[in-house]
Order: sequence, then C-alpha cells, then structure tokens
Amino acid sequence: MDEQRLIELETKLSYQEEALQVLSQELARQHKRIEQLEACCRELLQRVSGAGDAVFRGTPADEVPPHY
Repeated sequence: MDEQRLIELETKLSYQEEALQVLSQELARQHKRIEQLEACCRELLQRVSGAGDAVFRGTPADEVPPHY
C-alpha cells in the first residue's frame, strides 16, 4: 500500500474517532436532559392528580358579570 494512501486512511480514522466521541458526549447530554424533563413531567402529573377538587375557582372579583 502506498504511504500517502496509508496517511490518508489514518487521517480519516482520526476524524471519525473524534466525531464519534463528540456524538457520544452529545448523546449523553441529551439523555441526561430527557431524564430531567421526565422527572419534571412526573412531578407535574402528581401535582395535577393530587389537586383533585382544589382547582382554582377565583374570587368574586374575578367573576365576569352575567351580562358579558
């Protein structure tokens, strides 16, 4: 095999290894963010299901008069 060809292949391999590492780090970052978002969704679901009849009803000042 030609020495120049070997150098080209080693260079390509080096770039591919770097790209793979960057992609792996990004995947790990996104996985962590997804876990955070899922935890947030679970918390919100617990709040909503735990609210039951404690839905905000407002005050008499918040009510719209019937003629509107």
